[in-house]
Amino acid sequence: MAAFSIHNPLVFTFGILGNLLTFLVFLAPGPTFYRIMKKKSTEEFQSVPYVVTLLSNMLWLYYAIILSNEIPLITVNSFGCFMEAIYISIYIAYAPYKPRMLTLTLLLVNFVGLGFILIFTNFIVKGAKRIEFLGWICATLLATMYIAPLGITKKVIETKSVEFMPISLSFAIVVSAAMWVCYGFLLKDLHIVVANTAGVIAGVVQIIVYMIYKGKADTQAKLPITHLNSNANPTSDLEIISAKEDNAVSNIQPKEGTPIDPPN
Repeated sequence: MAAFSIHNPLVFTFGILGNLLTFLVFLAPGPTFYRIMKKKSTEEFQSVPYVVTLLSNMLWLYYAIILSNEIPLITVNSFGCFMEAIYISIYIAYAPYKPRMLTLTLLLVNFVGLGFILIFTNFIVKGAKRIEFLGWICATLLATMYIAPLGITKKVIETKSVEFMPISLSFAIVVSAAMWVCYGFLLKDLHIVVANTAGVIAGVVQIIVYMIYKGKADTQAKLPITHLNSNANPTSDLEIISAKEDNAVSNIQPKEGTPIDPPN
């Protein structure tokens, strides 16, 4: 496997870009946790994504250390571990009893699982097989994390509303994952390529769904105005009301034999 080197401009470039873009993705939940601290309540937020992300970052960090010279992977996953630890700590501090205990239990499972993998890859599986075993665990976990948000896509299709789809985050994930695909391809690291290809595909699907249902929502929002009166072109609330009143008056049909009083 090729090693990371500043003397390889493409590897260096994609490694730096991957780091910078992934840093932004890691910082994205910041406003959410600021809101939690401000309100002193976790509301309906869940800790599971952050606990799983922490495990993924720890495994990728271990993978990068084994490979040595994988400096971009070491830096990005070290930063990820740091940020996820902060988010989880804030969540535990403000969560009610049951969600707090669930989070602590998941953390325990995380570290037990990590310990098992460390023991297995150091004493049972060695050499190239150790890298393959650990690499596919990392790739599978990261790919699963990328695919998980597609549940929001299903909700968008069912409700025909894009309110709960963070399109800016989806776009950032697509670009970030694409950088890592290029990085892994240049290093001939199939684990990095496969995991992040799943991220690109999942992100593109979310963006396409967003564009489809955002467009439909915009079209439907215009329908009430365009159907008020085919001959009217209201440009203010008063003109809209006037158009409605004109339509209402024009539809009044006097009964036969009923005199119509002239206006005073």
